[in-house]
Amino acid sequence: MNFIEELKWRGMIHNMTPGLDKQLEKEMTVAYVGIDPTADSLHIGHLVSVMMLKHFQVNGHKPIVLVGGATGMIGDPSGKSKERNLLDEKSLRHNQECLKQQLSRFLHFDETMPNAAEMVNNYDWMKEYSFLRFIREIGKHITVNYMMAKDSVKTRLGAESKDGMSFTEFSYQLVQGTDFLTLYQSHNCKLQMGGSDQWGNIVTGSELIRRILGHDKDAFALTCPLITKADGGKFGKTEQGNIWLDPLKTSPYEFYQFWLNTSDDDAARYMKIFTLIPKDEVDCLIEEHQQSPHLRVLQKRLAMEITTMVHSQEDYDAAVDASEILFGKGTTETLKRLREDMLLSIFDGVPKSIISINEVQAGIPIIDFLTVKTAVTGSNREARDFLKSNAIAINKEKVGDSFVVNGASLLQGKYILAQRGKKNYFLIICE
Repeated sequence: MNFIEELKWRGMIHNMTPGLDKQLEKEMTVAYVGIDPTADSLHIGHLVSVMMLKHFQVNGHKPIVLVGGATGMIGDPSGKSKERNLLDEKSLRHNQECLKQQLSRFLHFDETMPNAAEMVNNYDWMKEYSFLRFIREIGKHITVNYMMAKDSVKTRLGAESKDGMSFTEFSYQLVQGTDFLTLYQSHNCKLQMGGSDQWGNIVTGSELIRRILGHDKDAFALTCPLITKADGGKFGKTEQGNIWLDPLKTSPYEFYQFWLNTSDDDAARYMKIFTLIPKDEVDCLIEEHQQSPHLRVLQKRLAMEITTMVHSQEDYDAAVDASEILFGKGTTETLKRLREDMLLSIFDGVPKSIISINEVQAGIPIIDFLTVKTAVTGSNREARDFLKSNAIAINKEKVGDSFVVNGASLLQGKYILAQRGKKNYFLIICE
């Protein structure tokens, strides 16, 4: 399949300008996507655009990631009800480097490749513009009427908007249009891609190119649908906030669990959008899932593909081990294999106790451990009752009333996992 056909069957095209398919057939084409650098990590809301660039490169074309250093200092009004917080240059440069490291998991930046991916920052050219130069060279080509006709502007200026719209935000589409113009001239970039909410800004850029460089210049736009959940909820949001690609912000276990817990309808759509699995295999997986939905074939494969792509095979394997431990299938050996960060991640919300590692090394009888040293049980009598009914486990192994907690019980040299019944976990930290 070519690039357009690939995106169509995956449900990743919302709108595109006529003639784009012919342009892509004619030559290796350069395209860019803009990414907001106001954080030092991508989140999964960025993945649709990133996957568009990945498919673009796989099909032999050249992707450019534009980090919006200048536009990040302004704030894009599209789909927003308030202005963004603005960042200084040092913070933006730091964020840019972090984003490039993450993007290298998806795109090839090897300069020896003819279609190697590139990263640019629009601050590098926008900082050269004085206000007078900008309104003389850019502003005079696009009318206020044209700019006010954009939905993103009309929404902010409408009666339902309490705060109105600053001139800074109003000028955003001109700045983004200047990006397209600049990349057209410096990189022969003829296509800009983005989410459907960016259509107006992208078209402003292609219009600017024609008005400044001539109406015979071809500049194209392609947008993808905004991703939603089947139940109408916002994609990528949880009670804790965004699902980040940075493992320090969202652990690989939490990342894996997000995809594993998607609904059947969402899993079928996300399989097409967020993986590179070809059509025939996706169709087979969907059919297999429909025959035995309780096996959650789609969710498991989706979680595997994306966790491995974003993090690593090792992180995926550890996340699977962690899931087995938490949901009752894990063994002591599985628990011992867990890295410290994964152990702390999966038991983040469970009750914790801190006890002396010297006392553990000396040995603590299990009843004292459960009641005096920790709060696993409320009394000695309760501890004996749970032990008698075989309902106490230390590091996933059932123990009796003669058991002694000691140095051999330590995980990673400092943790003990106690379990009361099937679902009550307690993490003991030994210091």
